[in-house]
Amino acid sequence: MSSWGASDADEAKPKWLTTAQKKQVYATTAGWVEEAGNASSGNNNTSAAAEVLVCVKNLTTKLGAATMTSVEFITTAWDASNGGTLQVRARWNEAIDVVLGDGSGVKLVVNRTPSGGSAVSHTLKVQAAVTGVNEVVFSLAIAGGVASALDSFAVIDQGLTFGGNATCKDAGTSVTAEVVITAAMSTAAGTLVATA
Repeated sequence: MSSWGASDADEAKPKWLTTAQKKQVYATTAGWVEEAGNASSGNNNTSAAAEVLVCVKNLTTKLGAATMTSVEFITTAWDASNGGTLQVRARWNEAIDVVLGDGSGVKLVVNRTPSGGSAVSHTLKVQAAVTGVNEVVFSLAIAGGVASALDSFAVIDQGLTFGGNATCKDAGTSVTAEVVITAAMSTAAGTLVATA
């Protein structure tokens, strides 16, 4: 069995990488590359070119539509009294373009489960159009006092929703990217518990 392949399974990425490192690897026409700006690639420059790890000619064509591979909280602590900006990062197995259209944008839902109360949801949005990247940040400013201590935030399994004429396509193409967060991805994202 080869160490890599032309499949959208995480297992097709270079096998010498850890699961955490595979999150930062995506497909290009040249093959599997590592996101710029990682310490493991030898630089922390996010403006640098992505490092090619394995050459596989026309890999993105072989993979078909870009597939969402993971979601994770960027916000690592939440003070219920102060509030702040809740952020979640989504990653795809290849670069995508997100067009926001009329401003209603691309949306991701995060559930908040109060301690002893009924669950509510918060809709996070992509705040700016992106081109040729494999990760997108969704965010929402939430006022202090909305959440209480011990409330937990969780990304639920869902399909991203699009308002107006917003789109998510494979980079530089008209191919619609897959935008489904699976139960496994939701579980892997974990929860964020509010403090007072």
